[in-house]
Amino acid sequence: MKITKEFQNLSDQELKNRLEEFKKELFKFRSQLSTGNNPESSGKLRQTKKNIARIKTIFREREIKSLRS
Repeated sequence: MKITKEFQNLSDQELKNRLEEFKKELFKFRSQLSTGNNPESSGKLRQTKKNIARIKTIFREREIKSLRS
């Protein structure tokens, strides 16, 4: 819950930057898995995926809010 509130307070550009960071991190985890290496932490992998989903949800909420206005 705290993380979601943190993301909601960021501007669109800051959110885009964070989204790109998380996508790069996810790519790194997936490349580690494909080469047979275990990622640093499976919990971190799950958290990264959830953060990407949270940011995309915030973008969608803002889009819907702007359409209604």
